[in-house]
Order: sequence, then C-alpha cells, then structure tokens
Amino acid sequence: MARGKRQITYTDSMPAAAQEALRQLGRNIAAARLRRRWRQADLAAMAGITRATVIAIEHGRPGTGIGAYVAVLWALGLHGDVAQLAAPERDVEGATLEAARLGTRARPPATLDDEF
Repeated sequence: MARGKRQITYTDSMPAAAQEALRQLGRNIAAARLRRRWRQADLAAMAGITRATVIAIEHGRPGTGIGAYVAVLWALGLHGDVAQLAAPERDVEGATLEAARLGTRARPPATLDDEF
C-alpha cells in the first residue's frame, strides 16, 4: 500500500446494523466462554482454530470466516440455532414477495410429448 493512502476495508461498506450484530455475537460468545471458565486458548483448541481467531470472533471482526464462528459455537454447544438463521419459514419478507407473485410464471409451461 502506498504511503499516505488509506486502505479501504470491508467494514467501510458494511451496514452499521450488520457490524453491531457481529459485535453482539462476539460479546455473546465471550460471555459463554467466560461462564465455562475457559481461556481463549482452550476454546481455540476445542474449535480447531487459533487463539487469534477466537479474539477476532469475540471482537466481532467481519473478516473472520463464518466457519470459524460455527466451530466456536459448536465447541460451546451453541451451534443448534445456526441452521435456523436464514430458514425459509422465518423469512417473512421473502414469503410476502413470493405470495405477491403467485399466479405468474417465470416461463411458459413445458409441453410433454407422448411419443417414445
């Protein structure tokens, strides 16, 4: 990087609400670890990641991979809700948009030929 130029990071374009959600998730993970009286190194070893990655997770850094978050949640026994994060049955807005489109087809119906 050239001297004097500011590097643009992912957080520069990330919505504030998304940044806050990551920070809250990090705080929740840190609280769960502390309730268990585990060191960051202990959690890292159980999750198969580095201590530096645990620190990044607990700070809610957006560049940290989702796999690392899930591994930490698994190590804490809190991974059960992960599959429900974007579950179709919880997508109220998507269901509303889908219902508004009912009756309209994206393409014409296929015709089947009875000849073999």
